[in-house]
Amino acid sequence: MPGTVLLLAASPLGRARLVDAAGVLPVLAAVAPAVLSGTDTANVVELADPLEPQAVLTRLRAAAATPGPLTVYVTGQLHLDRRRHQPHLALARTTPATLRYTALPWHWIREELRLRSAADTALVVDLHADAEAWRHIGEHGLDSGRTTAVYGRIAPPTGRRRLAEPAYMKTVATLLRSGHRPPLESLHQQALARIAEEAGGSLLLSGVGGVPWGPDAGGAPPAPAAGPGAVPAGPQGDDPHAGIAAAVRAGRHAEADGLAARQEAEAVRAYGAVSEHALHWSEVRADLAMFAGDAVRSCRMWLGVAEARLAAGQAGDAPAVEAAVDRAHHQWTRIKDTARARELGPALAQLRLRVPGRRRGALENVQRQLRQLQGTP
Repeated sequence: MPGTVLLLAASPLGRARLVDAAGVLPVLAAVAPAVLSGTDTANVVELADPLEPQAVLTRLRAAAATPGPLTVYVTGQLHLDRRRHQPHLALARTTPATLRYTALPWHWIREELRLRSAADTALVVDLHADAEAWRHIGEHGLDSGRTTAVYGRIAPPTGRRRLAEPAYMKTVATLLRSGHRPPLESLHQQALARIAEEAGGSLLLSGVGGVPWGPDAGGAPPAPAAGPGAVPAGPQGDDPHAGIAAAVRAGRHAEADGLAARQEAEAVRAYGAVSEHALHWSEVRADLAMFAGDAVRSCRMWLGVAEARLAAGQAGDAPAVEAAVDRAHHQWTRIKDTARARELGPALAQLRLRVPGRRRGALENVQRQLRQLQGTP
């Protein structure tokens, strides 16, 4: 099956730029798509210094929904949203004052990739962190989800005025220009060996979930495991995500939902209906409904997840709550049955009052479309 490769290189255009991220793209672009992917054939999508986080999200979402292996190469810099203490990938227009609206929240990457299997989903990253993001990641990790293999490094702030070089990613690209992609763990170790002096002091990512190791994170690589805040697959510790993803790729949507429903029921029995374990599987089922083209069911399920999280005391600006409402909103706009859209619109509008989200005008958008629907016979 053809692979998909997403090349994302971004850093601010102004004084906030820490690294010449886009400078790595010519080197990566010189590598054959099949080698970048590790498959016989591959499609490559390149994003060089994108301006809008929503545009990146759209490309990422499309890549994540494409059948076959997916490799995402990310080069750039991380900053911390001081209000919510969440790492963000800076984009071209990002400034300290506009971070929340012009940078890409890292948890968006995690959310878009979470339904995929670690066997066919990988992140290769070369990231430079500012001081606040560096402290946060050293303490909490860079959660990239429990179903994504992550390799790379996070470099500390240098304190120097000159731009840093994405040496790790350039070395990865140079190694791949040989025409062969070894297993990513081997590629990772080869790259580190070549930049050993420059990588000193960096946090290193190797395995599933994006758990950092290095001088400030214990000094030894962890065993492959879920990242911070990730959810175990089920009471028995098995991982059915690969089976679900395979069923979706084969178009067996009812089978995929049945597998997820069984996991959800087990999680409810073992941990409770509003546990992270149970809510994780509710979210998977909402995404499965989207893949099946059932926008009504997907919207309804995302609304239920958002309401459950709020009822459990989670804040309206918590990432999981925002993600649930944003996805409900997205699916609501895809509903073609006017009566069903009218039915679900008021619940979405009420949620938008509590969870306005990051997109300015989201509540007004719902209210405007709802007025139009109510005026439609």
